[in-house]
Order: sequence, then C-alpha cells, then structure tokens
Amino acid sequence: MFHKPKGTIVTLSDESGRKTVYDILPGFVLQDKWMPVGRLDKDSRGLLFLTREGALSNLLTQSGKFSKFYEVWIRGRITDEQLQQTLQGVKTQIGMLKFKAVEILGYAGPKTRLMVELSEGKNRHIRRVFGALQDPQFHTALKVLDLKRIQIGSVKLDIPSSQWRFLTHEEEDALINGPSQSRRRSRKTRR
Repeated sequence: MFHKPKGTIVTLSDESGRKTVYDILPGFVLQDKWMPVGRLDKDSRGLLFLTREGALSNLLTQSGKFSKFYEVWIRGRITDEQLQQTLQGVKTQIGMLKFKAVEILGYAGPKTRLMVELSEGKNRHIRRVFGALQDPQFHTALKVLDLKRIQIGSVKLDIPSSQWRFLTHEEEDALINGPSQSRRRSRKTRR
C-alpha cells in the first residue's frame, strides 16, 4: 500500500522528467519489479496498491469486483437532481459515466465535499462526470479541486502521504477471498 501524493505520476519512468511514484518508494520496489495496480492521475492522491503478482493485479483490476472510494472536493454546489444524475449516468466526452454511490459530506464556502464510490473506473472518471455538470448559481462547470482515493474493497488508507507499508495477511486475504470468507477463516484459526 502506498499513499501517492499529488503531483506524482504512476509510471516506471517519464521522458519529461516528471516525478514518479518510484522516485519516492524504496529502491527495492523498482529492482524487484513491483508494479502499480491501476492508476491515479498526476492531480490525484491516495491509496495505490503495488504487487509483483500478475494474477493478483488482474483480480484487483476486474471491472466491478472491488468498490473504490474517493473523498472529493469540488468548486461549486451540486443539486439533488445532479446527484441522482451521477448515479444514472452523465454524458461526457468519452460517453456515459456514472457513480455507484455519492454522498455530500459538507460545504466550505463555494466548495462541496463528497464521498464517491466507483465499481469501475475510466480515465479521469470522476473529473469528467463533475466537469459535465453545471453549478446552478454561477452556470460554470463543477470542477474537482481535490481527489483522494481512501479505500479499495475493504482496505482503507491509513498512512501519511508519501509513505508505504505492506498489507497485513488479513487485508490480503479479504481482497483475495472476500471479507466474509476472510472472517470465517479467521474464526476457524482461533479455535
């Protein structure tokens, strides 16, 4: 598990000299060929998995297999109708996109803080959905100001920015076998 900071890109190297996640992670991660599972764009931050196992990477990136949760700040206010629209589908430049769930967490001046759940994600999915909606007061596109992935499946981000840690056996088991299987196995082990 790695807490990717904003401003870094998720790639092995960059011909433009931009900072990559491998510039932050310990050297063994690159030497031992740990690969990122999925992506977060340069302007996003939060939970990123890395693995050396192709089968695990394939499992974790299966469409609809694991929900991903994001804390999002947008410039503007979103209406109840627009919230419903994000669940049913919003027409964007790359087609219809939708959220599995969305909830308003609060407001700060002209900004709105939300929790967004995706079951599958396209490139810049959340940014595209909000960008296709209009602020009802100012008639400008809603703009994502901050996007942080805080959870994948049952695994929650619990480390500071730019830090990493190995997953616990329980976290790995819950991802591979599902949380209910993991709990049953844990109970059997305790007897």
